[in-house]
Amino acid sequence: MGKQMNNSYYLGIDVGSISTNCVVITPEGEVLCEIYKRGDGHPIESVQQCLAQLTAQLPDRFCIRGVCTTGSGRILAGAVVGADVIKNEISAHARATLHLYPDVQTILEIGGQDSKVTIVRDGAVVDFSMNLVCAAGTGSFLDSQARRLNITIEELSARAMLSENPTNIAGRCTVFAESDMIHKQQVGHEQKDITMGLCHALVRNYLSNVCNGKEIKPPIVFQGGVSANKGIRRAFKEALQCDIIIPPYNMVMGAYGAAIIASKSSIEKTKFRGKEASTKPIITRGFECGDCPNCCEIIEVLDAAEIIGRTGGRCGKWEGKTGPRESLRGTGPKGHVSVPSTGRETGHEMCRQVDDVPDLIQIGVPKK
Repeated sequence: MGKQMNNSYYLGIDVGSISTNCVVITPEGEVLCEIYKRGDGHPIESVQQCLAQLTAQLPDRFCIRGVCTTGSGRILAGAVVGADVIKNEISAHARATLHLYPDVQTILEIGGQDSKVTIVRDGAVVDFSMNLVCAAGTGSFLDSQARRLNITIEELSARAMLSENPTNIAGRCTVFAESDMIHKQQVGHEQKDITMGLCHALVRNYLSNVCNGKEIKPPIVFQGGVSANKGIRRAFKEALQCDIIIPPYNMVMGAYGAAIIASKSSIEKTKFRGKEASTKPIITRGFECGDCPNCCEIIEVLDAAEIIGRTGGRCGKWEGKTGPRESLRGTGPKGHVSVPSTGRETGHEMCRQVDDVPDLIQIGVPKK
C-alpha cells in the first residue's frame, strides 16, 4: 500500500473473462492498493472477494467517494457494488496509460480471452481494434499450450527467455499450434525453443489480425495479464524492432483507469453500496425480452428480493435498470422488421436505442 494522503478514495473495478482487478487511488491519482484475482467463472463472488480484501487492507475510516466499473462484466459489477460510472475497457485502459505516459502512441493490451490495440495521437484515442472470435492471440492460447507441455505459465515465460534458436510454431489456430508443437517435440526441438516459438506465434497472430491496417508507432505501452510474460515482451520487441514499455500497474491498468475516471467525474454523492456489499447474498435470474426478433436474454441481479440491476440487452433499455419489467417492455414505436431466418417482415414493438445507457455499444437495433 502506498502513502495515505487522506481518507477519501476512488475505486476502480475491472471484471474481465479471466480476472477481476481492483485499484484504489487518492484524488491525486496515487495508487493505495491493487488486487489481481482470477475469476474462476464466478464474477459476482470474485468482485465480492476483492471488495472484502480491499476492506481489510484500507484504514478503518476510509471513505469511497466514487466508483467506476469497466471490462466485459462492468454492468454486472456495477450493480453489485453500486457504481457511479460505467465505462468500456478501451476508455479505461487509455485513461490509465495517458495518465502515466502522455506521449504514448500505441497501446497493446492482451488479456485471457480478448486482445485489443488502441491508437493514440496527440493525447486522444483515434482508433482501436479488438479480436473477434478466435482466442489464438490471447492469454488462453499460452495457457492451453503450457498445460500441454505440463508446465505452469510462469515456467513457460522463464524457459522462453533461455531460447537462442526459437522454433517456428503455427499460431493461426490453437488446434493447429498444438499439432505443430507435438511434431516439433517428436523431431527433437528443445522445450525452451518451443516455448519461445509459441510466444512468437501469439505475437504474429496479434499483429496480423488485431493490428491489421493499424499504424503501430512508438512509444508503445504493453499491458494486460499477458504483459507479465517475459517471452511475449521479448517477442514484441523483436517483431516491432523498438522498445516496449511495461507500466508499473500493467496487470490492473483497466481498474486503474476506471479509478481515475471516477476521480474526474465530479461525483457529488456516491452510489457505492459500502463494504457490506461483499457479504450480500447476490443472485441472478434470466428471462427473454421478446420485444423484438433479437430475443435478448436479460439477466436480473438481485440482493435478496430487490432487483439492483439488469444486463444482457442489445438496445440498452434494460441495462442497469431496476424498475418493473412491465414498465420497460415495448418502449419503442411500432414497426416492421425483417426476420433473417425467413426473410419475412413481422410487426412488433420495436426496440429503440435509448440515451441513458451505461456505456453500452448498441447493435442490432434501429435508431430513434
